[in-house]
Amino acid sequence: MPKRILQGVVTSDANAQTITVSVERRFKHPLLQKTVRKSKKYRAHDENDTYKVGDMVRIQECPPRSKTKRWEVIAE
Repeated sequence: MPKRILQGVVTSDANAQTITVSVERRFKHPLLQKTVRKSKKYRAHDENDTYKVGDMVRIQECPPRSKTKRWEVIAE
């Protein structure tokens, strides 16, 4: 099974080798037919602390690296 890849904006880089990425998805509400925006935060592994707040990054699934980290940054 292929690994999922998501794209989002870095919202925090305060921790060592970890960034928080906010991923937004848009979908149409089934009843109201209105476009809804939902966002979710993921904690991703950033080996060299290269990404800062506001950067656009791509992340992919990986084996668990800690209690909360299940994603890693893809080198662009």
